[in-house]
Order: sequence, then structure tokens, then C-alpha cells
Amino acid sequence: MTQSCETCEFFDWDEEMQENVCFANLDEDDYGRLLQERSAKCPYYKYYDEYKTVQKQN
Repeated sequence: MTQSCETCEFFDWDEEMQENVCFANLDEDDYGRLLQERSAKCPYYKYYDEYKTVQKQN
């Protein structure tokens, strides 16, 4: 499965910035490592399944 920000749990709309942003909880060191990564894969990617909650309710 290819990682895409659009399918990540941490990718959401920011009202203040008026754009989609990553809301992963990163400290300064983690953020620096993420920016320096040469890999296309994000280590903080977590697939967001909007139907997961509905499935649990059944």
C-alpha cells in the first residue's frame, strides 16, 4: 500500500491556516529527522479508516 497524506489519520483541515496539514505529535528532534529523511515513506503514517467506528457499533 502506498502511503499518502490524504489517507493518514494525522492529516486534517486547519481552520486557521485554511489548508490541510499534518497533526502528528512530533517533538523538535522527530520533526528534524522527518525533514531530513530521503525516503518517501513517513514513519508516522497511520491509515485512517472512517468506517472503523461504524463497524464497531454493529
